[in-house]
Amino acid sequence: MKKLADLMILTVLILFAFTGCANNAVMSPDADVMQNSANSTEKNIVYENKDYGFKFTLPASWENYKIINGTWEGRSAEAESEKLETGPVISIRHPLWTAENPRQDIPIMVLTVKQWEALQKGEFHIGAAPIGPTELGRNSKYVFALPARYNYAFPEGFEEVEKILQNKPLEPIEK
Repeated sequence: MKKLADLMILTVLILFAFTGCANNAVMSPDADVMQNSANSTEKNIVYENKDYGFKFTLPASWENYKIINGTWEGRSAEAESEKLETGPVISIRHPLWTAENPRQDIPIMVLTVKQWEALQKGEFHIGAAPIGPTELGRNSKYVFALPARYNYAFPEGFEEVEKILQNKPLEPIEK
């Protein structure tokens, strides 16, 4: 009976390995980078921000995206009304986004290295979430971060944005 149970577990693990983990991924022969075989024939689009020094790779389906400029605010932990720091948020908006049918944006917060260090020390906080932003990358002047709970409303397209972010699409560049 134990041999039968062990054989069933082994079979399930093998099936999982060939179906669940594979997920249409193929290994690039030149590098240790995984890429989705469904996207390997599509040409990626690269947004380049020369003001802050980064590139962001998007799938071809994001052609004709828009850039929406906003601002983040850092507040004092002691006095919530006291604004201590501010900085830009650059949101990449899907071309199918409309007011009637909004889709998930890709928001990229830009902080100076000094602001990021102060944030990590708890000298101020951004937003009401109990966690802070997630670092996407940095160059010598700026840290690029994803706001905490940026997709809290789960708008259409949030799954696609999650897949994009899993591929580490932000590439810092020195100005």
